[in-house]
Amino acid sequence: MADSLTAQQAESYLLSKPETSLYYPFGDDVKVFRVKNKMFATIALGKTAKGAKASDEAKNNFWMNLKCDPDEAVMLRDIFSAVIPGYHMNKANWNSIILDGSIPQGEIERMMDNSYLMVVSKMTKKDQQSILVHL
Repeated sequence: MADSLTAQQAESYLLSKPETSLYYPFGDDVKVFRVKNKMFATIALGKTAKGAKASDEAKNNFWMNLKCDPDEAVMLRDIFSAVIPGYHMNKANWNSIILDGSIPQGEIERMMDNSYLMVVSKMTKKDQQSILVHL
């Protein structure tokens, strides 16, 4: 099995990004990561996904929602069974990644980087520059 990423490692990786903060608008069970008040990731235990089409086993893992280019989102879902349309999100622009150890750590980190950079790219030039200078 590939090097897998735990929810704690994912959280640390996300929080290492410039201007990133953690908050809990949906309750204590859902960690929301944002850059300058714009959400780019969430992490929650899969059992909170009551209506999601996923196996019972998948619901015992942590799930991470990440923003994604719509075309890439579909490709990632085709490649990895642990990538599904974003739970409780716009399904064209978000994927849910089930942290079950089946996706290599480097690939998950790439997805997290892309989510972060997609959100930053929609900000004002001033805000972008204040963030990108730290990358």
